[in-house]
Amino acid sequence: MSVAGGVASSVLDTLEFPAALERVAAHAAGPLGAARVRARAPASDPEVIRAALAQVAELAALLLHDDAIRAEPVPDIAPALELLAVPGSALEGLQFATLARALAACRVTAAELARLAGDAPRTAALRVDPPPKELEQRLTTAVDAEGVLLDSASRALARARSGVREARQRLVAKLEAMLAALDPTDRAPDATVTLRGGRYVIPIRSTARARVGGIVHDESATRSTAFVEPPEVIELGNALRAAEADEQREVLRVLRELTDLLRPHRDSVAAAWEMCIAFDDLCARARYAVEVNGFVPEIGDGSMAIRNGRHPLLVGGDAVVVPFDLVLAPDELTILVSGPNTGGKTVLIKAVGLICLMAQSGVIPPLGPQSALPVFDAVFADIGDRQSIAASLSTFSAHVAALRDLLEHAGPGSLVLLDEIGSGTDPAEGGALASAVLRTLTRRGVVTLATTHLGALKQLAAETVGIVNASLQFEAETLTPTYRLLKGVPGRSYGLAIARRLGIAPEVLALAERAVPEAERALDALLAAVEARARELEAREQELATRDAALREDATRVDARADQVAQREREVKARAQTLEREAREQTRAYLLEARRKVEEALGRARAAVDEATAREAGPRQTVAHPPTGRPPDRRRCHRRDLTARAASRRSRSPARQGAG
Repeated sequence: MSVAGGVASSVLDTLEFPAALERVAAHAAGPLGAARVRARAPASDPEVIRAALAQVAELAALLLHDDAIRAEPVPDIAPALELLAVPGSALEGLQFATLARALAACRVTAAELARLAGDAPRTAALRVDPPPKELEQRLTTAVDAEGVLLDSASRALARARSGVREARQRLVAKLEAMLAALDPTDRAPDATVTLRGGRYVIPIRSTARARVGGIVHDESATRSTAFVEPPEVIELGNALRAAEADEQREVLRVLRELTDLLRPHRDSVAAAWEMCIAFDDLCARARYAVEVNGFVPEIGDGSMAIRNGRHPLLVGGDAVVVPFDLVLAPDELTILVSGPNTGGKTVLIKAVGLICLMAQSGVIPPLGPQSALPVFDAVFADIGDRQSIAASLSTFSAHVAALRDLLEHAGPGSLVLLDEIGSGTDPAEGGALASAVLRTLTRRGVVTLATTHLGALKQLAAETVGIVNASLQFEAETLTPTYRLLKGVPGRSYGLAIARRLGIAPEVLALAERAVPEAERALDALLAAVEARARELEAREQELATRDAALREDATRVDARADQVAQREREVKARAQTLEREAREQTRAYLLEARRKVEEALGRARAAVDEATAREAGPRQTVAHPPTGRPPDRRRCHRRDLTARAASRRSRSPARQGAG
């Protein structure tokens, strides 16, 4: 983001902007992401600011439901990338190990951004395609975490290292055998095979040098011990050096090969690395926004409306932070905050400056919803004691120098913060100078927040369009600040009241009160009456709010009771319907059972009739028939009569009638 040229580093330090960014950077996953946050600076392009804040708000909304979103810390590969840009160069093993970790982080970050594409398109826009995974795999199989080439880097390297190990074993075994064969008086105490100057040697007494022979590579501090390479092992030592040289040549060849493998992908590696840092920076800002419960303000519409604002360096501390609301009407440019010391005036104007600078730096500040901030292209601040012995500046002279600078450069689109304007000199002259400065800045269209103890300045709001009085509420009974901002009401100084509470003699206070100009006493009395009336109205408002809350609670209980009754009615109705359905089903079951029993009785009756009919017809069937084999007509008629009578009896049966 481009830096607003009017925000000097001294102003940023005065407002403690670096400390505020440090709070944000604490949420970064890695040091490079934290450094990116610390390097943020206010921008002056409204579109750039809106886009940055919208991106943060999008990710912050996701973090509220998915805290698993994490950025991957990446190591610093800038030196390796610079070396890759040099033709013919070769990276070192440790640089390859760092690149392997960076490539793994790039792959994970790219996958995470791809996962967020559906819910956070602005965040997913950071994604770039990571380098081929084969690069990471090749580096992982070639270099360990400490940057040492592995035997798996190449077959030739594995053979070379095997040759080194074998040559070393032969050499050490020969030296150990020679050391064991020496006379004890020739060996040095606790003698073992050791290295001196890259050659394997044995420690012997200096008096035995002639008997052992060979090359002396070192001596002890007392010169009583010599470290000798016997002539019998010189060739073995040379063979070891040759094997080590072969190994080193293969190591250099592999390093060049790996460098040449990475060089064509330098740009994609750099882009993916930048993606990781940018995502870490974004995640840190989003987590900070969640921590402070910040909302994105409207940017650049010309109005200032800070709602539920809190000082960024006080949020999250042990002390309870009292939020403030500061809303400027279109014709209001200058806010003149008055009131006693320790009331929070300086904290207030610093908070306003920090909130504006953080928002213009792409950080969502501790703001409530429906806030709006202008975009300032220059910020000026004269806060604190600027006395400088080295520069021969008194407090007043330093303040005047700061006023001269801002009067030369501040204009429309500037924010000016002035603490204790007009102090450090005669109150009359200081008040006159402060009044002139505030009038001038207001005419230029400069947004100005100033604090003062000078009573004469409190009249400016009534005399000058664009200047508004404000104060931070002070509890008159306990003489303690509440830190609540009251716009439109100047503050009382409470100087004599505080002196009385701290034990100044009554006669001294009486003299002081008589010395206060009549106009000042009248104004103080008026402000006291206004404060008393404001407290009464506030108490009344609280009482009404309590009653309203009680009424709402009663209404809620009534609604809840009505819901319970309605639910009970629905349950009773459902139970009645259930009982009715069960009664119908039971009646139907009874009817079906009765019908079954009737049908069983009818069946038995039919069986009895058939049996009786059979008995009556049986004896007559023994009468001899005519030769033709057909019974006489008279007998057939008799049988039909019997059947008709049986059917008549069945039709008159009570069981049949019941079934009908």
